[in-house]
Amino acid sequence: MSARAATGPAETSSTRDAILDAAERRFAERGFAGVSVREIAAEAGLKNQASLYHHFEDKRALYEATLARALGAIVALIGEPQEGWRDAAEVGRNVDRMLDYLAAHPHVPALIQRAGLDGSKSLRKAVTALLRPVFARGLRALEGALGPWEPDDLPHLATGLYHLIFGYFADAALLETLVGKDPRSPAAVARQRRFLRAAVVQLLGIAPVRAVGRARRNA
Repeated sequence: MSARAATGPAETSSTRDAILDAAERRFAERGFAGVSVREIAAEAGLKNQASLYHHFEDKRALYEATLARALGAIVALIGEPQEGWRDAAEVGRNVDRMLDYLAAHPHVPALIQRAGLDGSKSLRKAVTALLRPVFARGLRALEGALGPWEPDDLPHLATGLYHLIFGYFADAALLETLVGKDPRSPAAVARQRRFLRAAVVQLLGIAPVRAVGRARRNA
């Protein structure tokens, strides 16, 4: 096997990922209409935009692929409906995984935030088809962890949790203006991580691990 044959698929995958990374940043910053394929190709390190079309048919295909990649990762992080949101330890692990992903992909919340507003009616329809399964997965994951909430409250609970977790990164520029520090720095993300662990547990009506331990010792 030649060296070119051995490295070709990996190089193709790496180039595609570089394009998606660049598109994720650009579309998050300026939306579908505000970004050109030429800009994305340049940021991805391609010699020209024609190289981009080897991987994506057109700008819309690239946009949908960028959003689909982000949403697919979030679905995986939410987990199966019977997993992850039933006790404080599981909530903590899920929060950690979500924060790790968002710290590595800080533009994803803004990408999602813009998604419902971008493009033509047909594009918004395609975006809606990508977004709704993620919301449905979130609702199912919360069904067994209602805590103090009624079933009819689940959409509000899911939306609140989304804003609590993703809004921190979507509004990072505003937060930096208000507090005078970079909210995406490792120290700031660590503080947000501690806050989210406690806040999500309380929202779901789950007793913290330490409180459960004290209750058992006092029984």
